[in-house]
Amino acid sequence: MTQPLAAQLEHKVGAILDEMASMEKIVVAFSGGVDSTVVAALAKRALGDGATAVTAVSETLGGRELEESKEIAREIGIAHRLIEFSELDDPRFRANTPARCFFCQSMRFDQLRNIAEAIDCDVLASGTNFSDTGDHRPGLEAMAERRVYQPLLDHQIDKDGVRQIARWLGLSAWDKPAKACLSSRIPHGLEVTNERLRRIERAEDVLHDHGFEQYRVRDHDGLARIEVAPDEMTRLLEPERLRQIARGVKDAGFAQVVVDMTGYRSGSLNPVKGRVGS
Repeated sequence: MTQPLAAQLEHKVGAILDEMASMEKIVVAFSGGVDSTVVAALAKRALGDGATAVTAVSETLGGRELEESKEIAREIGIAHRLIEFSELDDPRFRANTPARCFFCQSMRFDQLRNIAEAIDCDVLASGTNFSDTGDHRPGLEAMAERRVYQPLLDHQIDKDGVRQIARWLGLSAWDKPAKACLSSRIPHGLEVTNERLRRIERAEDVLHDHGFEQYRVRDHDGLARIEVAPDEMTRLLEPERLRQIARGVKDAGFAQVVVDMTGYRSGSLNPVKGRVGS
């Protein structure tokens, strides 16, 4: 423990631990991001060997994120399983409408349910936090239909609160930048293909290799739109670095590269107020 929690957060954590302790087993949908890491760590604390983290491995998960999830699961000490499936098998997902995340999460949690049933577990949990309700999140509907346990959302713990809890628990992921599946980089209406997902992954690896922390490469049908956090923009625009990044992103498979001068914004391609495919 690094520092005490605020009384309100400590009360919420206690309530979650009490809830979890009343469950025999929990399967946590585990990406290795800070939200699912906190839920997994609390489940491990409440239930010990009754807690299992499961990472869904598909085309929309980058290889680096998969390796990080394995490392963080080892840090927590929780049992960690992988399940492989392909979201691209569903034409509704590939069509990439604003409902894409509904189909993705439906497939994901149906697969997780299979693992849960195999170990006689009734409870599936996710790391959805209270801040997630302010954006376009059709995946929440899919989870609600499947009665997924969402302790951070249920107890109104927002992203900042999640990070405070993670730091209090001593988790290395407490300040890990927010991530999202690779398909979120493709504007609605443009088909999700493995080719597009892989070139996005390769292009984002270029930014990672240059030491950037918060970034996205949006794929506008072969045009790469780079977003980095505003406080990292100066580094990005260093002439020689910019040339190297542009060359690397083109080598990843893009025909053109532009920089979004407004910087990184979570969900910048999500529909807003009736405008689809933003």
